Amino acid sequence: MSTFADDIATFNGIYKLPVNKTPTTEIGVPLVDRLKAFKDILMEEVHEIDEIIEAQQDGKPELEVLTMLADLLGDVQVYCASEMAKFGLPLDEVLAIIMQSNFSKLGADGKPIYDERGKVMKGPGYWKPEPKIQALLASLAERSV
Repeated sequence: MSTFADDIATFNGIYKLPVNKTPTTEIGVPLVDRLKAFKDILMEEVHEIDEIIEAQQDGKPELEVLTMLADLLGDVQVYCASEMAKFGLPLDEVLAIIMQSNFSKLGADGKPIYDERGKVMKGPGYWKPEPKIQALLASLAERSV
């Protein structure tokens, strides 16, 4: 486990948030309720982007804008990682699978493909991460029995 994952587990423990060692949807509240709350809180964070846009448009110093941006992006990562700990989802392993899948998005010529917004698109060698994530979670669930 990375230092970040360890810190998340410690954070959840300090604040009496669930930390599960194995994958589960049983975290003390109904899953649908938790997901709705997660979405609401995440959207509050996303709306902070408007404040950063406004700061940039108002001519705030670059360092101030970058600080706001770093805080926003860091908060989103911490929030998402905390949710993963609640559900017993292994942060490092899941992210490693997702990154390997992302690396498979290159075009047939070995070059990145972008849409008009700059989003990386899927190339012909792309593979979906879900089957590998599912296999990982199944193996963790088997070990816990």
